[in-house]
Amino acid sequence: MSFEEQMLLALQSFIAEARELLTSMEQGLLQLEEQADEEELHALFRAAHTIKGSAGLFGLDQVVRFTHHLETLLDRMRDGSVQADSDVIGVLLDARDHLAQLVELAARGEDADADTLQAGAVLTERLQRAEHGGAAPAAASPVAAPATQLKAAGSAVAAAEGDPALKVLPPEAAQTATWHLSLRFGADSLRNGMDPLSFIRYLRSLGDIVGLTTLSDALPALPALDAETSYLGYEINFRSEATKQQIEDVFEFVRDDAQISILPAHSRIADYVELIRALPEDDLRLGEILVQVGTLTRHELDSALRAQQREHDADGAHEPLGEILARDDKTPQPIVQAALDKQRQVKEKRARESQMLRVAADKLDVLINLVGELVIASAGNALQARDPGQVEAAAQVTRLVEEIRERALKLRMVEIGETFARFQRVVRDTARELGKDIALQIQGADTELDKSMVESIADPLMHLVRNAMDHGLETPEARQAAGKPAQGRLRLAAGHDAGSIVIEVADDGGGLKRERILAKAVERGLLAAEQAAALTDAEVWQLIFEPGFSTADKITDLSGRGVGMDVVRRNIEAIRGTIDIDSQPGAGTTIRLRLPLTLAIIDGFMVESAGRTYVLPLDAVVECLQLPPESSSRGSYINLRGEVLPLLDLRTALGGRGEPPARRNVVVVHAAGQRAGLVVDRLLGEYQTVIKPLGALFAHLRGIGGSTILGNGMVALIVDVPALLAHFGRETDALIAA
Repeated sequence: MSFEEQMLLALQSFIAEARELLTSMEQGLLQLEEQADEEELHALFRAAHTIKGSAGLFGLDQVVRFTHHLETLLDRMRDGSVQADSDVIGVLLDARDHLAQLVELAARGEDADADTLQAGAVLTERLQRAEHGGAAPAAASPVAAPATQLKAAGSAVAAAEGDPALKVLPPEAAQTATWHLSLRFGADSLRNGMDPLSFIRYLRSLGDIVGLTTLSDALPALPALDAETSYLGYEINFRSEATKQQIEDVFEFVRDDAQISILPAHSRIADYVELIRALPEDDLRLGEILVQVGTLTRHELDSALRAQQREHDADGAHEPLGEILARDDKTPQPIVQAALDKQRQVKEKRARESQMLRVAADKLDVLINLVGELVIASAGNALQARDPGQVEAAAQVTRLVEEIRERALKLRMVEIGETFARFQRVVRDTARELGKDIALQIQGADTELDKSMVESIADPLMHLVRNAMDHGLETPEARQAAGKPAQGRLRLAAGHDAGSIVIEVADDGGGLKRERILAKAVERGLLAAEQAAALTDAEVWQLIFEPGFSTADKITDLSGRGVGMDVVRRNIEAIRGTIDIDSQPGAGTTIRLRLPLTLAIIDGFMVESAGRTYVLPLDAVVECLQLPPESSSRGSYINLRGEVLPLLDLRTALGGRGEPPARRNVVVVHAAGQRAGLVVDRLLGEYQTVIKPLGALFAHLRGIGGSTILGNGMVALIVDVPALLAHFGRETDALIAA
């Protein structure tokens, strides 16, 4: 593989990671707006830092520059300089969106156009204003004036004339919230032409010396004093934005003949610890981590490694590097510990990654299709088995194929919580646009369903959520006038029911208006005025799914054009799902989506009716029993243990010729809150069913959800139990009521 190909693969990995980080940033910002959370703030900073650092490796300068401003604002929030109010969160969310746009441009290999650059400039200005509490960013402070001469006097150093900023500290007060330098020049420094004071003056070009203590402990008695020998030590508190390496370079010419210790301030130790935590999770050794963040210089690392090697040569064992660094005051213990923790996290992550593999979705689709063909071939093999040995071998193959099928299907199952989480931002922004106070509640986020199903329901869910906010939920004033809390509630819920996934979009708004819907339907000619009164509520609610149907008083950017609800139903039905509505005036509306668990393979129960083979989803089957002889003449229901069980003859529902056999069976099914008995001619048993979609010619068939190929090569139709029961529901209700 060429270097260009390797870089392309690395860029693709960065894009995938950046998308995940941006998604987590959006969710984190929304949580931060609800409740202050210091750990969440650190996580946001780490995400921005990781994106900026990784983008720099690929020369994505626009991403790096913009993320720097985003990261700066987050850093100001971490140190408490900026509060996480709604305005600041709004700026950060807009910045996150722009950053996502830049990442997508990088994924397509495109440069930002003029509009994008202009939007970035505007957002950069907003970020800078937020950094300064809403004010315009201050001009850069002038460079500090050159250092004036420091004059030593006894055991203290006086400040130079005209420089009141320098404070002379007593020896016991050398620790402050700045860099701390401990300098011990070699005894021959002056003889070698190295004046300690000149180095201190040069140090002032990098920042401000806010405190200096001169240590005279090494001064001999006056008769023994040598004027060319350096006796004094210096403890300096130094405020600077320079790195540790830059500070150490000041003393480059005396480094080999002096003891120089440079420590970060107590207030900066936490910054270094956080910086270590934010490092990309590369396989680094302890010393490399400390050098990378700047708390240890390369020279100090080399010295510590040499000391460690000397110990190793002497007795065969050596002291851990972290202990050597802490013992020699090269790096504070908390920073060493943070680096060790980072090292352990990298090892743990690599151990986890060795157990995980990122696979393209299309490869999984190919695998599922092949498993489906394997299921069909296995069923055919079982039919061809003759002697007991073949039967046993075929049964073993069938069991193995079933296990392979279950494992393969689980590869495509994902939690719906990730899809639900996207709507937190939608609800926040839309509620502000509408001037409403809306809280989103999410339930059943860990419910799993097929990945292709998740992709198919994203757009329908988006329309239902926006419609509920625009039409369903009232303004705070209207809610309070109706005796409700000012804040409206929108609920997204998911769960399993009878082999299906049920997703609910519910609000506690005003509910659907039956009379307005009927009036609009009559106006548009969808039904006659005399028919309107006879419709049940459920039938009235279904009218809103008619193309172009809308009861909105005015058209908004969100809804009101009558376009969308018909598309929602069409998309849901395209994946063998159903959609129902339950609404109470003044109490709210619940829209319920019922979807199959998977679009590929299901456990089925085969039956025969009028010489045709049908497959029922096994999860919908409750029990099987023989049809009582007297029920054929009495009507379409039976008494099942004291309960009325409506019957639906598949011959009648799906068509069939010939006389039914004398002995028939009933398959009791349960779906969408309904319970009924399907009358069939024969029970054929369980069958692993590979779902094959029906062509456009058969799209109008009600009660049929697909087809499958049997082991003998014949085609069987898969019964859509919820749709079948719903289609014949009115007749069933009428019979029970009679």
